[in-house]
Amino acid sequence: MIQRAACFPRALLSSLQKVGVRYFTAPAALTSAQSSADWDYESADYDWDNLGFKLIQTDYMFMTRCSQYGNFEKGQLNPYGNIELSPSAGVLNYGQGLIEGTKAYRRDDGRTFLFRPHESAIRMQIGAERMCMPSPSTQQFVDAVKLTALANNRWIPPAGKGSLYIRPLLIGNGPILGVAPAPEYTFLVYACPVGNYLRNGTQPLTLYVEEEHHRASRGGAGGVKSITNYGPKQKSKEGIEAYSSDSNKQRSQLYRQGQGQEELDQEEKLWWAVKK
Repeated sequence: MIQRAACFPRALLSSLQKVGVRYFTAPAALTSAQSSADWDYESADYDWDNLGFKLIQTDYMFMTRCSQYGNFEKGQLNPYGNIELSPSAGVLNYGQGLIEGTKAYRRDDGRTFLFRPHESAIRMQIGAERMCMPSPSTQQFVDAVKLTALANNRWIPPAGKGSLYIRPLLIGNGPILGVAPAPEYTFLVYACPVGNYLRNGTQPLTLYVEEEHHRASRGGAGGVKSITNYGPKQKSKEGIEAYSSDSNKQRSQLYRQGQGQEELDQEEKLWWAVKK
């Protein structure tokens, strides 16, 4: 059942109740799309030929909440906008948050596809367990992604021009002073049209191997999409810029797992033994 904000257009609500974006894994790509004849849309007035990878505000976002030991409520679509957080929110003080990412694509015939939302849902559940957080069920997650894609349908770029990047967030929004799980959690999904993440598309990359600033360590949270994994990587960008100032090159990072020097020495010995 879809709940709606007071300003949610009735026409769009009606179309959301009647149809849904279909999702797929690769083998089902040709049989699980929603026919473009089932719903009409008017594309946003945007220069799709020059769509980069930057934040573009869309129309709606999905939100639902639950207590620490409860279940997520029925969510609702709200106009895209800021959210209110307590200064003592768990996510602000102790980094209790997860991110996910998937995309909606438009085909030449106007049909829309989602990229593996089930797998993203499962990955969020694994991350939530590691971060001591409740998580939406797989069906709740997929439904939220579908609703967000449909509500922002006019922001899905034309075929071949890009995609609608969909960002699910799970955060501990409840206030907490001591180091402990937050008492309340918010599951939120917003979307943004994007072009290629890298400037030159699929051209070869220049890789920079970061060996000083470790992003993750054994026993840490590097195996899940915790928000705490991404802040520390900003320091490494300085090394990338120092490594190459050639603006025509695409640069990406590889991180070595955080290990003690003894472990690294042993790893080096094993590597040379294999090489020989």
